[in-house]
Amino acid sequence: MKMINRRSILLAGAAVAGLAVAPALAETPAKPVVLAELLAPPALGDMALGADEGATKVTIVEYASATCPHCAAFHKDVWPKLKADYIDNKKVRFIFREFPLNDPALAAFMIARAAPKESYFPLIDVFFDTLQTWAQDPATGLLNIAKQAGFTQEKFDATLRDEKLAKGIMEIRDGGVKFGVQGTPTFYVNNKQLDGEVTYDTLKAEIDKLL
Repeated sequence: MKMINRRSILLAGAAVAGLAVAPALAETPAKPVVLAELLAPPALGDMALGADEGATKVTIVEYASATCPHCAAFHKDVWPKLKADYIDNKKVRFIFREFPLNDPALAAFMIARAAPKESYFPLIDVFFDTLQTWAQDPATGLLNIAKQAGFTQEKFDATLRDEKLAKGIMEIRDGGVKFGVQGTPTFYVNNKQLDGEVTYDTLKAEIDKLL
């Protein structure tokens, strides 16, 4: 498997900065997803917020890329209200799954996974909140973010060389492809697939039908 390094994420910087859309989504309806299969944790384990597993009728799964502007827009415009209304109060379980579209996204997710578990979602917040800044120079931008999370230069470099970690994240992406994910963000409310820039009202309607 191709491993990423400082040079590869640096060379990808121009492409990331100009990335406007994810790969085109299929026009045909997605195949039905078996909920039990969708919710089976990957080898790296799931990163989740809200209700504990089995403690709610509704689970939302998001497949996202750290370099996806549409994912960042969802994070800015929809996520805060969704989190306040349904996740913080444990009405639903929310699972975030990595679907890197390029080397900088893979590197970002590797940093998040290598950090202490309690730092994972705060790092995801930073990646989306500052995408337009760090994506201009991914190698330097990611290093600066990692240092804020306590990484040294040595730990940063070692994380990007961690083949097992990279493979685990790519297996999560491959699992998403198996379920019909073709672009980011893609959401599942239980086993119903919702593609693209989903609005809060759309998610609320789907959630409320199931609660």
